[in-house]
Amino acid sequence: MKMNWLKRTDLIVMMFVLGMIVMIVIPIPKALLDVLIILNIFLSMTILLVAMSTKEPLDFSVFPSMLLITTLYRLSLNISTTRLILGQGNAGSVIKTFGNFVIGQNPVVGFMVFLIIIIVQFIVITRGAERVAEVAARFTLDAMPGKQIAIDADLNAGLINEEQARMRRQNIEREADFYGAMDGASKFVKGDAIASMLIVAINIVAGFIIGVAMNKLPFTQALHTYTMLSVGDGLVSQIPALLLSTATGLMVSRAASEGNIGEDVVKQVFGYSRALYIVSGAILLLGIVTPIGILPVLPISGGATLMARRMQQTKKLVEKKQAEEAARSEQAATKKPENVYQLLTVEPIEFEFGYGLIPLVDSKQGGDMLERVVMIRRQLATELGLVLPMVRMRDNIQLKPTQYVIKLKGVQVSEGEIVMGHWLALSPGVDHPSVQGIPTKDPTFGLPAIWVNAQMKIQAEVNGYTVVDPPSVIATHLTEVLRRHAHELLGRQETKALLDHVKTFNAAAVDDVYPNTLSLGQIQNVLSNLLQEKVSIRDMVTILETLADVGRQTQDIDTLTERVRQALARQICHEFTLPNEPMTVITLGAAVEQRIQQSLVEQGGSLFVGMDPAESSRVIRSLQEEVTKLQGLGKTPILLIHPQLRLPVRRWIVRYLPDLAVLSFNELDPTVEIQSGGVVNL
Repeated sequence: MKMNWLKRTDLIVMMFVLGMIVMIVIPIPKALLDVLIILNIFLSMTILLVAMSTKEPLDFSVFPSMLLITTLYRLSLNISTTRLILGQGNAGSVIKTFGNFVIGQNPVVGFMVFLIIIIVQFIVITRGAERVAEVAARFTLDAMPGKQIAIDADLNAGLINEEQARMRRQNIEREADFYGAMDGASKFVKGDAIASMLIVAINIVAGFIIGVAMNKLPFTQALHTYTMLSVGDGLVSQIPALLLSTATGLMVSRAASEGNIGEDVVKQVFGYSRALYIVSGAILLLGIVTPIGILPVLPISGGATLMARRMQQTKKLVEKKQAEEAARSEQAATKKPENVYQLLTVEPIEFEFGYGLIPLVDSKQGGDMLERVVMIRRQLATELGLVLPMVRMRDNIQLKPTQYVIKLKGVQVSEGEIVMGHWLALSPGVDHPSVQGIPTKDPTFGLPAIWVNAQMKIQAEVNGYTVVDPPSVIATHLTEVLRRHAHELLGRQETKALLDHVKTFNAAAVDDVYPNTLSLGQIQNVLSNLLQEKVSIRDMVTILETLADVGRQTQDIDTLTERVRQALARQICHEFTLPNEPMTVITLGAAVEQRIQQSLVEQGGSLFVGMDPAESSRVIRSLQEEVTKLQGLGKTPILLIHPQLRLPVRRWIVRYLPDLAVLSFNELDPTVEIQSGGVVNL
């Protein structure tokens, strides 16, 4: 039975609309008219409360149609009541009650009150709602293309499926249709307000004329009777119109929200306890210092104080509940089997420090290590052409309070210790007895140094010491560690990011080598070999063009690396020489080169030096002496060697002299002047 009634609702609505048309033509009995007027008020109040309860405008998408139906219904009631007022001088108990309530014994005052209601309805609410509806419709239509593009982008990115995209498109179309319909429906409300004012004016003027001229009523009685009926008719018409105008304004002015308007008002207007306390005090002060008195302001001030206190208590309970739920969720999440995989994640770069060094990192305490790390990444990107991963910084209670460690891929590679409140003074070569402090070594290069306090800092600077503050000590140490291990931080993902970057401005260089000529892993190995010898890979275009040419002949990583180094000859020479100064090089004697050539062995496709340990020790010792001699003269030592021996010799001496640059004759820029700095002999 219930389902049958629901199926006939469309017939009920049709009959209701047809009945309104009939009301315009056929006179309605006063008793039935009273019921229809009450029904009008009921419908208007219901629509207003539904509009306030909806979370989104589309939840009440039938609202524009309801505006048209209710407007037509009110107009048909106005015609029926006008017929009774002018014809019988009586329009039922509802209109009479409303008229007496407003008019009372003074028709002029009552009419002025009614006129004010009309002005508020027409000028304030109706016109405002009309303007908001017009603007909302215009902006909704203008935003449709952008929303459609966003849906297509999410669909192409795999964030949503086809069904979700279809639903979102439908919602956009419904939203545009709704606001467009609201723009038109608001005109009904405006027209209804104008028609109501005209009908009231007609009822008063025509009723007064009919009462005096035709019904022979006294002037005062005719004025009072027809003014009362006209105002009552206007009220029973304008009160529902006012409710619907308010509902219209609420529907078109709703912003994005997670609740209805009641929840939003309480949460957003009365949700700030501090503001309520201030307003409560201001209202109370107003009652004390002005003639208003304490009694009128006390209920409002007390209510605001109680509301503020209640809001604070509710906020604390909510925060406590959220914290408990978060703790339970975190505890439950740790028990899930799939979360074990998170433990397998290894951070590329980690900087851990003891709790005593927190002031150097915490920006709230004046620390600037975070800003220094950003500058370090920018500096190394400029020097090496590699964008390093983010540095994960965390405190570690297992370390000494003033200790820090640097980890790469979860393994410690270096450490240091800072004396807070002191500066690191690097010795100029000859220690001065007047400079006293805590003896130590520079954590970056291992040079002798001392930690000096603020008073001794000036003395150290006067005597030629290089004085460095603790943040600079850590930043320099971190920079050197990252520079030395940059080749370990270049993986396939980073290589792919570099290729994508080059492709944005030189797609031909990338397409010629990857993926047809060389694989991503082969390109990564070549770049890693360059970084391992501190050769910048910033000139990626030259590197890729060289790989494209040589890669068609051979795919041997060593050969590819050497040919790229030769293509970067000018850059390499520039990195190891000062402007307008000759390059000071160390060379190998003929006997040494011949002995190395004879001792070469091949393993896994690569050449290695297999010299006798005794001979190897003598050559390394002689090379170390030449390097030390040049460093003592303030020059950068460089070993210059035959192209075929460069890579094997580099692999051979790297464990003894890791910072010694090894260049081949093919890597020399013709414009660079060469100066001999020593010869290594057996």
